[in-house]
Amino acid sequence: MRTVSFLLIVVTGVYLAGCANQEYNSATGKEDIMFVSTEKEINMGRNIAEKIERNPKIKLDPDPLMTQRVREIGKRIAAVSDRKEVNYTFTVIDRDDVNAFALPGGYIYIFRGLVEKVKSDDELAAVIAHEVAHVVARHSIKRLQGGIGYSILQILMIVTRSNVQEAGRIDAALGQLAVSYSRKDEALADRIALRYLKKAGFDPRAMISFLKTLQEVNRETPIRPYSSYRSHPYIADRIRMVKQELTGEVDFSDYMNKPVEIQGRFE
Repeated sequence: MRTVSFLLIVVTGVYLAGCANQEYNSATGKEDIMFVSTEKEINMGRNIAEKIERNPKIKLDPDPLMTQRVREIGKRIAAVSDRKEVNYTFTVIDRDDVNAFALPGGYIYIFRGLVEKVKSDDELAAVIAHEVAHVVARHSIKRLQGGIGYSILQILMIVTRSNVQEAGRIDAALGQLAVSYSRKDEALADRIALRYLKKAGFDPRAMISFLKTLQEVNRETPIRPYSSYRSHPYIADRIRMVKQELTGEVDFSDYMNKPVEIQGRFE
């Protein structure tokens, strides 16, 4: 037990070495304990972005008009966001994927396939607002912090010599908890995005129409069986949540006959 206690103190000390700060996030309305400063987050995102853009297998979209369209919409969303200390950048990747993602520090990437699939600037703004919301809520940094805490628990299981069966159950429970947090992140990003769409002068209902388009895209790919062990909500659930947020009402069809579908692509 002395060994365990000593190891816990050492690992916890390393974990807390980043000088934790309690910060109020106006977008989420919550106090967050953060171990990574904004400056470190931006540097982290910049380093990852540089590696992505230097990768010979990844090409940026050569169409300047498409890039300009994405950046102009992105600037409108960024201007109304709750996090002004971040310099957002919006980049188009020349791939057919209907996808988008955000790096720490405001580096946002949209795939050409997604830009070509949207039916309007409002739908494109819905995707961009969702990614900006992830940055504002610092979801990637919180996942990083959670991963460190998860590693500490794994070390403790090893040094306490938990049997294989017990360790497996604990590991599965922690894994389920981790993806449940991710599902909450996605739902929160959708809700924050709706606020930004309204403030920036876009039609927030475009999020619903794009999610329906995303459903159609996903139906063209191999189907996965329904599972609760997933990081993203099913798109049908996201549509229902967005409708509830916008109107306070949902259709009967939103609850019945929910289709089996793969994970939603834009994160």
